[in-house]
Amino acid sequence: MIYLVSVLIGYFFGTIPFGLLFTQFAGMGDIRQIGSGNIGATNVLRTGRKDLALLTLIFDVSKAGLVALITEAFFSNPFAGLCAGTAAVIGHNFPVWLKFKGGKGVASTLGLMLATNPVVGVLTCLTWLLTALLFKYSSLAALSALVLAPFFALILGGNNAYMYALFYAFLAVLSVWRHKTNISRLLNKTEPQIKIKKE
Repeated sequence: MIYLVSVLIGYFFGTIPFGLLFTQFAGMGDIRQIGSGNIGATNVLRTGRKDLALLTLIFDVSKAGLVALITEAFFSNPFAGLCAGTAAVIGHNFPVWLKFKGGKGVASTLGLMLATNPVVGVLTCLTWLLTALLFKYSSLAALSALVLAPFFALILGGNNAYMYALFYAFLAVLSVWRHKTNISRLLNKTEPQIKIKKE
């Protein structure tokens, strides 16, 4: 029952589409009609509104991590926290309110890692940043970071290394699946690089 409640709370918290809400409130229209059609921070950045992109990033990073921390503290159970946080990422990717068409969950996954295992989270974020700076592909940076995260967890995860690695591996597989069109474009060398539209 604890884990079921954790999953339900996490999922519905994760379905809040912050990128869509912020851009609509700012009069930018429907973010799903521009760029990749994604509701995440990377696509919000394509509007040229760096402030909205940053706000989206902060809230998307926070929602999975926050619900994981709250659930873990409430039930005094780190496994429950991971269940809630993982469900939040799933909710972000497949929100019932948007006909299950959401984001790709990268920011939310990173937030979950930072909350549940800060060392692994920071290392994963640094991997994303370094890959993005070197190759200027957001999708490649995300895939590289999240695929490596389970291995970081096995090495640096502490007493619950295998538990962290298992959850992070599931999220990595989910991310690879969500990025399948990006992977195809990367292989065909047609994937757009990170560019910021000037206001």
